Amino acid sequence: QVHLEESGGGLVQAGGSLRLSCAASGRTFSSYVLGWFRQAPGKEREFVAGITWSGGRTVYADSVKGRFAISRDKDKNMVFLQMNSLKPDDTAVYSCAADRTNGFTIWTMTGSYDYWGQGTQVTVSS
Repeated sequence: QVHLEESGGGLVQAGGSLRLSCAASGRTFSSYVLGWFRQAPGKEREFVAGITWSGGRTVYADSVKGRFAISRDKDKNMVFLQMNSLKPDDTAVYSCAADRTNGFTIWTMTGSYDYWGQGTQVTVSS
């Protein structure tokens, strides 16, 4: 069973930065894709960024391109989301997710991911 645990959320002013971490355990992730999603109050969960575990290829939502960066540490089984130039619209619960069915295609739909963390709150004040 895969376990994902996020950390690093908090309150930050607009223009600031935060780094989210996701500790992954329970499997070897060589054939997985790891992703970050977010859900704002009253809105559907949306894709933010994804990374292939083996090759480190990345995909980003248009809304965060150039501001956010996803990375992974294969030795520590961790995935990170560096968030810069934060905006109030980035306020949401951010969740880490794992897709076990392929290690190459980075899907953006929530239904493509098999495992989810509990999430961490990010609040950006104006």
